[in-house]
Parts: sequence; C-alpha cells; structure tokens
Amino acid sequence: MGRASDELKAETVILRASQAIQEVIRKDVANYGLNPTEFACLELLYHKGDQPIQMIGKKVLISSSSITYVVDKLVQKKYVRRQGCPEDRRVIYAVLTSEGKALMDEIFPQHAIKIEEIFDGLNADEVKQTIELLKRVGCRAINS
Repeated sequence: MGRASDELKAETVILRASQAIQEVIRKDVANYGLNPTEFACLELLYHKGDQPIQMIGKKVLISSSSITYVVDKLVQKKYVRRQGCPEDRRVIYAVLTSEGKALMDEIFPQHAIKIEEIFDGLNADEVKQTIELLKRVGCRAINS
C-alpha cells in the first residue's frame, strides 16, 4: 500500500500545483483583458510565427472546436488576423497583428518574470529534473 499511496499523493500534488500555476496565469493575463487560452495562442504565435489554425489547438491543448472561438475573440480584439494559405486554400493561418505583437512585447517579459517567481524555490538543475520527471509521467499516462 505504501507505494500506491505515494503515487496517489504525487497525483494530488501534481494536480494542485498545476491548478495553482494556472490560477497565477489566469490572474496575470486577466490584467490585459485576456484569458489563459487567448494568451497561450498569442504566446505561440509570438514565439513560433504564423500557425495553421487547426494546429494551434493541438499545440495549446484545446479542442479544435474551441480554437475557432478563441481565434474569433483575438480577431475581434485586433491581436490576430486570419490569412489563407496560397498553396492550400483549405488551410487558414492565424497571424499576429502589429497590435498583437505590441501587446506581447509589453506583457511577455512581465509574464516570464511571474513564471520565474513560481519556480524561484528550485535551482536550475531541479527545474530541469522536474521537466524530465513530469515528461516521463505524462508520456506514461498517454500510453496507458
């Protein structure tokens, strides 16, 4: 029973830590009129450039039906625009506008500081170890 209870405790700790981090992000990005999903989309476009809308959902872990709604909201806010793919008319890209880039230029450095503060209690090696361990757990969960 000892190992199983440790694993159940690990599950609870991981989920609570994830919820706490998500809450920090939610509060942080709300200051800019964004929700965490909108911010995740903007962050992806900011760092990776134009993306097919269908791929954004996979990269920021939301359903394909939800990504259309999120992109619609970002278009309304003038942070993103849609652009057709010249090679395949079925593919539509989300493109960061100059307003979107200006917003991310302003808020991303502050966001990065907020995330650094969350991990401030760990040294660089511990952060890397945390990443590795959680990747292994996540891969195992996907394959079970």
